[in-house]
Amino acid sequence: MQENTPANLGILMLDTRFPRILGDVGNAQTWPFPVRYGVVKDATPQAIVCDDIEPFVQSFIDIGRDLVAQGCRGIATTCGFLALIRPRLAAALGVPVAASALEQAGQIAPMLAPDQRLGVLTISATTLTPAHLTAAGVPAGTPIQGMEGSSFATSILGNKTTLDVTAARREMVAAAQALVAQDPTVGAIILECTNMVPYSADIARATGRPVFTIYTYLRWFHAGLTPRSF
Repeated sequence: MQENTPANLGILMLDTRFPRILGDVGNAQTWPFPVRYGVVKDATPQAIVCDDIEPFVQSFIDIGRDLVAQGCRGIATTCGFLALIRPRLAAALGVPVAASALEQAGQIAPMLAPDQRLGVLTISATTLTPAHLTAAGVPAGTPIQGMEGSSFATSILGNKTTLDVTAARREMVAAAQALVAQDPTVGAIILECTNMVPYSADIARATGRPVFTIYTYLRWFHAGLTPRSF
């Protein structure tokens, strides 16, 4: 995106090296509207997903303020684990903040049949805590499937410069199938990780469930920031 392109949506980026393929939240070509990015220095995937987020909160706020000053009317992030600090970001920035795909839970759950519930596919089930889920409004007892040990998780959390897309696609589908096999009441799936979007269509085909992602969330979010004229 050119620097002079108006953008109502600003996206707080982790400090990453892995490939941002089409569909990834960090690839500007993913979006059918202009976005503006701001990188939070040293906020690596490992630091945010597996370690302590607190040392980076002020940096997220500072970069968010820069984006708002550049004209962004709403702020999003590139990591679902940042739901934990959404209230602080919203309070400090004074604009709406969409921090995590998980925040769609409150919209999706009421749409499901009474005998169905949400399922979550995450890059790290071991570090996705009840605090994260509560902050995002995910119902207690929601089935969760992690991607621990996969080449996908190794590339993203290890911030590697390579990503085996074919393997990641296969791993993602297998994990989603395991999620619904372990709990057939799962009627819809949320992909916590913003880097999972490129595989959402494959997951939907393999499981027969609707799949919600940061892409579905920010398309909705942006529609409110920039209403269509009729």
